[in-house]
Amino acid sequence: MLFALPFSLYYGGGDTFSISVSSGITMLVGALAFFLFRTKQEVRPKEGFMIVALGWIVFSAFGSLPYIIGNYIPSFTDAFFETMSGFTTTGATILTDIEVLPEGILLWRSFTHWVGGMGIIVLGIAILPLLGVGGMQLFKAEVPGPIADKLTPRVTETAKILWGVYVLLSVIETILLMLAGMNLHEALCHTFGTMATGGYSTLNKSVGGFNSAYIDYIIIIFMIIAGMNFSLHYRILKGNIKEVFVNRELQFYFAIIAFATLGIGIDTYINNYSSILETLRYTLFQVVSIITTTGFGTADYEQWSISSQLILFLIMFVGGMAGSTGGGMKVMRIYLLFKFVYAEIVRLVHPQAIVPIRMGNISVSRDVMMNILGFFVLYMLIAAFSSLFLTFQGLDIVTAIGAVAATLNNIGPGLELVGPTDNYAFLSGEVKWVLSGLMLLGRLEVYTVVILLAPSFWQK
Repeated sequence: MLFALPFSLYYGGGDTFSISVSSGITMLVGALAFFLFRTKQEVRPKEGFMIVALGWIVFSAFGSLPYIIGNYIPSFTDAFFETMSGFTTTGATILTDIEVLPEGILLWRSFTHWVGGMGIIVLGIAILPLLGVGGMQLFKAEVPGPIADKLTPRVTETAKILWGVYVLLSVIETILLMLAGMNLHEALCHTFGTMATGGYSTLNKSVGGFNSAYIDYIIIIFMIIAGMNFSLHYRILKGNIKEVFVNRELQFYFAIIAFATLGIGIDTYINNYSSILETLRYTLFQVVSIITTTGFGTADYEQWSISSQLILFLIMFVGGMAGSTGGGMKVMRIYLLFKFVYAEIVRLVHPQAIVPIRMGNISVSRDVMMNILGFFVLYMLIAAFSSLFLTFQGLDIVTAIGAVAATLNNIGPGLELVGPTDNYAFLSGEVKWVLSGLMLLGRLEVYTVVILLAPSFWQK
């Protein structure tokens, strides 16, 4: 919160008091908790799950204080929704007019993205492999550098490397956006939203409000980078470029972007835009924004044909690569599901055949595949029942499905009443709490939260 204070003082937007008091309360409670409850006991898997799941909830509760104290978002439900959307890098908003907010609050709003974005990567490397969650064993084999099976200083070293890459890329994007015409405040806010694949903007029209092809393409490039496994960035910096581009997940990631852009581009060139360059600019931006789960917008894709909207809806569930700041089911899981289906078809034709499932040179064990299949089924069930609940609350089916897909996959904009030019302000409090829960589920890879509901978790 203190990071936003200099901008609040410089612009004199009247938010200095709310940011100062909020940070003071947070530091006081944190200091008391640290001194009263710290322990030298080893963190076991059970505590790990609790720390991870409750950590994001606590972040969001305290992170909402600047909105509430400054009366920018008076309702705790709305403030919590906005902050949870920030930390989970979802980008869904209840704000109807973003541009009236002071600069300090806007920076804090976008900064929650940046903190939550790298937070989930460090979580994925340091904690999820320890707990055996979500097929992360495979990701662990892909990550370069010092990785261990338990929390050791080597994991801390890995976190430092990833933070270094994250900061470096953020600095580069900020400079490029400033060269494109943004001021420092705007450049930082949009960098935080891009690198964290969050999507909060300082303008009501999002990135489209700048009406700059140069800005669009800078953000496209960095959204693609943010949707990649961050360990690959480290390899590139180490000079292992050839090793990076033979990565199967990365190839599949680029292939999805290319085919989605081509399919939608043909349609929008015929029906919406007058030139190939204009078509490429707006189509590629929307495709990359959706698959990386960033949620920035430069065009209203609800003005496109149903077929184009369907393609965007499908890639909402794909998400970024494992080890990226993107949400969704992850490219790796989708890739392995396709390979699993192909292997099963081969086995039907040749019952005696042994068909190994591989990710590049890595053979995927049956346990990991069962984990991924279980994740997929659970993900789809959560999406289905959540959509059903939203229809019981009076929403039409398209809006309900769009809202669930947008929050569970940490995207932000959905369909119909929660489309790219709309917001979530009109929803009831009950729906906002459900959607806040879906953001948390999506950000923490589902299992981490759902396991807390299992009776066996609470047994000694």
